[in-house]
Amino acid sequence: MAVITLTSDWSQNDYYLAAVKGQILQIDEKIQIVDLNHSIKPFNTPQAAFVLRNSFQYFPKGSVHINFVNAEPSGNQRYMAVSAHDHYFIGTDNGAFSLIINGPADKAVQLEPLEKNNFTSFPGLLTFTSAACKLIMKKDIDLLGETADQIKERIPLRATIDENQITGTVIYTDSYGNVITNISKELFERIGKNQSFEIYVQSKHYMINRIYPSYSLVPAGELVAVFNSAGLLEIAIHNGNAHKLLNLGINANIRIEFIH
Repeated sequence: MAVITLTSDWSQNDYYLAAVKGQILQIDEKIQIVDLNHSIKPFNTPQAAFVLRNSFQYFPKGSVHINFVNAEPSGNQRYMAVSAHDHYFIGTDNGAFSLIINGPADKAVQLEPLEKNNFTSFPGLLTFTSAACKLIMKKDIDLLGETADQIKERIPLRATIDENQITGTVIYTDSYGNVITNISKELFERIGKNQSFEIYVQSKHYMINRIYPSYSLVPAGELVAVFNSAGLLEIAIHNGNAHKLLNLGINANIRIEFIH
């Protein structure tokens, strides 16, 4: 199955998405186009990377994922196509690739801009769509451009460990107001070693001492902690909005203290 996914920070009221889809279908009308996410906050590269990192693996191998967030290159940033985990990623080398694939790329090539002096306010309209369609048809990334020695590294914010304590931060807020942290289940189990624990939200204003498998196991309106499908600790309010009600924004601290 030939699949191209699109991720952007465009408004649905703009013409950009329609233009990209039209350009792809003009090349090959049999390609299946999937709208991955078009609600990324403007220029928010980490948010786009988070969405892509936690969704691409559910698509068929060989799928092509175009990231239009922060697509306009600046400085020494380049248009690139990257292969990793049996998938292809196309975008601008601004650090997003390293966050998405979470490791080294199998292959990376630099794409020569096709826009030249035309459509300079719409970077990637021709370059990204052309490269994506060639990958779908040829499956040979080496034909797209010169090999790039490396992709730009962007180090994700990681949870810190201090004796019997983990301090993490909120890295994403979903549409329900659930806040997702950078504390992984693997880290929690490795440091916690089945000890009792207390999770402190907003310093010590709120405390949780149990992690549930689902939101609905607590009464409506109650604070709950779960490990989500991405394996990350999530703080939520059952049928409520933790982001707004607890004033939990990006980079807010979440601390876990393990009790001997």
